[in-house]
This record gives sequence, C-alpha cells and structure tokens, in this order.
Amino acid sequence: MSRRASRSRQQHGPAPARKPSCPCGLAETYDACCGRFHRGEAAAPTAESLMRSRYSAFVKRDEAYLLRTWHPRTRPPRVEFDPGMRWTGLEILATGEGTAFHATGTVTFRASFKGGSLHERSRFERIDGAWVYVHGEFLD
Repeated sequence: MSRRASRSRQQHGPAPARKPSCPCGLAETYDACCGRFHRGEAAAPTAESLMRSRYSAFVKRDEAYLLRTWHPRTRPPRVEFDPGMRWTGLEILATGEGTAFHATGTVTFRASFKGGSLHERSRFERIDGAWVYVHGEFLD
C-alpha cells in the first residue's frame, strides 16, 4: 500500500466494523442468512442451504428448527445437545442434486468442533416442496 493511500485511509477514520458472518460459513449475517429460516420467514431453497441452516441450528441449539426440518419417518422425539460441544466451522465438500428441480439430494460436509470434526454425507428429500433431512452416513 502506498504512503498516500495509507494517509488517505487514516484521514477518513478506521474502516467500518465488519459484521460477523453466519455460523454456516457464508458472509451474510446470521439474521439475513440462516436466521430467517430458523424464524420461519423463508424455507431453505436447496438441500445445501438446509444443511447449512441445520448446522447453524446446532450452533444456536435451536431444537425446534432441527425437529421441524427432520423427515417424519426418521425424526427423533428430541435433540440432545452436548453442553460441552463448541462447533467451530462448516465446510461443504460436495453436493449431489438437491436443487429446486430435484426431489432428493446429498450434501457431504465436515463440521468442526473444539477437539475434532465430523465428516458426514447427509441425505435430503422434499416433502410438499420443502427440504427435510432424512439421515446421515459418517465417513472416515
């Protein structure tokens, strides 16, 4: 950076504070990203966006959203959260189908937590137009 650019920036004050990104890893704020799905203002349009919103729901410990977006035939009666679990990041590794033009989809991801990570391929289906989580397969 040139001295001139450096001085110019200093004269205009510090750079604006960056808003925190959504826990799912996208740059939008939580409220504009996964928060709108959690609040019921919108439905996740793809299997990947549902996967991201479910990860964020685990971070936020939003049991109601997780149960609402779980397929009825595989949904547990409740979600047990480990009080010591601290999720630290989500990496989407692959997707298969899962768009508005599909009835099913898969998302392979790595979810990191303090002390390790979880590698899974999740399967999703659409019920009445809405994506729901069916089940996951742990990968090595």
